[in-house]
Amino acid sequence: MKYISFAIPCYNSQDYMAHAIESILPGGEDVEIIIVNDGSKDRTSEIAHEYMEKYPTIIKVVDKEKGGHGDAVNSGLMHATGKYFKVVDSDDWVDEDALHKILDVLRHMEEDGMELDMLIANYVYEKVGATHKKVIHYRNVLPQDEIFRWDDMGHFRLDQYILMHSVIYRTDMLKLIQLHLPKHTFYVDNIYVYYPLPHVRKIYYMDVDFYRYFIGREDQSVNEKVMIKRLDQQIFVTKTMIDMYQLKDIGSKKLRQYMLNYLAIMMTVSSILCIRSKNKENLEKLLSYNVSNEVNFIIRAVPRVFKSIAMRRIYKASLKANTSTITNLGVVSVDDMYKEYIDRFHVVLSMSKGQFIKGSVISYKDTLVFTFSSAIRETFIQKEFFRQMVRDGIHVSIESNGVYYE
Repeated sequence: MKYISFAIPCYNSQDYMAHAIESILPGGEDVEIIIVNDGSKDRTSEIAHEYMEKYPTIIKVVDKEKGGHGDAVNSGLMHATGKYFKVVDSDDWVDEDALHKILDVLRHMEEDGMELDMLIANYVYEKVGATHKKVIHYRNVLPQDEIFRWDDMGHFRLDQYILMHSVIYRTDMLKLIQLHLPKHTFYVDNIYVYYPLPHVRKIYYMDVDFYRYFIGREDQSVNEKVMIKRLDQQIFVTKTMIDMYQLKDIGSKKLRQYMLNYLAIMMTVSSILCIRSKNKENLEKLLSYNVSNEVNFIIRAVPRVFKSIAMRRIYKASLKANTSTITNLGVVSVDDMYKEYIDRFHVVLSMSKGQFIKGSVISYKDTLVFTFSSAIRETFIQKEFFRQMVRDGIHVSIESNGVYYE
């Protein structure tokens, strides 16, 4: 019996895919290895077929047109025949001792007529040049070596969230819920681990360092420069996850909170990447993205700790840039008894570090007052602003504290 089907998505992976394959082979006939060649242009397919010829009862090869990591996972799942399903990226690997321990547990469960929806194990950051390997474990959060449900879990730390590296799902469950990842999109591993969660009933955690997550290639999708270039995809994945469920309908309170926190982390990552890109278009995406999320009352309930982290990062980043602020206070109304005494309102904002020009807008009756405050001697910005209003047919009256104006 094949207890676990391991899908290995490969794209131009000739230099490192063998390590991933070799790390799983000790599982013998208890495992199935599905190498998905996602339109590679190097020797990936050739290497995969060499392994299949050598281990025909263990290894399958799927050659397909390039569709991206998610589409490769879809293909792996479609061809999987094992009881459980695990994705291993072609530059990662698994620990042999931990693999045997996991297979022993699944074997005993099968003998006892029991099955899981999700098995969780630890993963290790294998970062190039790091002397200390960081292990992500869940021993303070999840019951060990027993079947449990969502309401039995504790509180996750920020660095403890369940990722693709730590989960093994039941194959039939993934097929039943019709898990299908978007094509030509990065960061869909978040969808892979998030979408099945409400369908999971029986969970099992093993405190073994199973998955080895390699970090070090310059073209890796988690490289910050690469992530900034693919910011559209990060935002697309986050929006897709937000739209998947009405979290208020999730039955388990602890699962609902966990999913909410996961979305908060995704939103924080997207926001920080927008800021760090120092790109005007990215900042506009961030603004429209965050404003659109305000209509979702669940997202407005994001825990304050995550909002605070995001705002601290955004504030620190803004201090390093020269920006401007325009504050619109809207239309002011006053009691009738005061109207004869008030002609108009003005609002003046003081300058701050990195913000040498600020604007404010306030309206009263039929007059809108736009006020500039500036620490810059040159006034070309203000001049062009009011000239454009005149060109647009708007009557403009200008007052100044002594700076030349037209």
